[in-house]
Amino acid sequence: MTASAEPVVERPPGGAVPAPALVAARAAQAKLGEATVVLAMGELLGVTDAFVITSGRNTRQVRTIAEEVERRVKEDSGRTPWAVEGRQDLHWVLLDYGDFLVHVFLDEDRRYYDLERLWGNAQRVRWEAGA
Repeated sequence: MTASAEPVVERPPGGAVPAPALVAARAAQAKLGEATVVLAMGELLGVTDAFVITSGRNTRQVRTIAEEVERRVKEDSGRTPWAVEGRQDLHWVLLDYGDFLVHVFLDEDRRYYDLERLWGNAQRVRWEAGA
C-alpha cells in the first residue's frame, strides 16, 4: 500500500464521485477496514467514477466489511451490486456498482496488487464522516 503524494481533495476535477461510494467507505471504516481510500477514476478509466479500496486482517473481517458495505449502500440508496466476485476465497472481494467499485482485500493481497500505486495518478477523495 504505497502512500500517495497526492493531496486529498473534496471534489475531484472532471466529475463527482457517487455519494454511495462515500457511504461504502464509511461502512468499511465502521468494520475497521484498514487504510480505506476513495480514488476518483472518471478521468482515468472512463468506465467507472470511483474505486473504494480497503482491507481486513483476516478472511472473516474481509467478509464482514463486504457485507457491511452492501448493507449500508442498500440502506442509504437502495442499490445492490451488479456483480460480486471473490466471496469464496475472501482474499479480494470486488463489489461492482457500475459507477463505482469496492475492493475489499486481505492485507497481504492488497500489498501484492497495490492498486493505489497502479492508479497513483488518481485523485484521492475526502470521505471521512464529518470531513
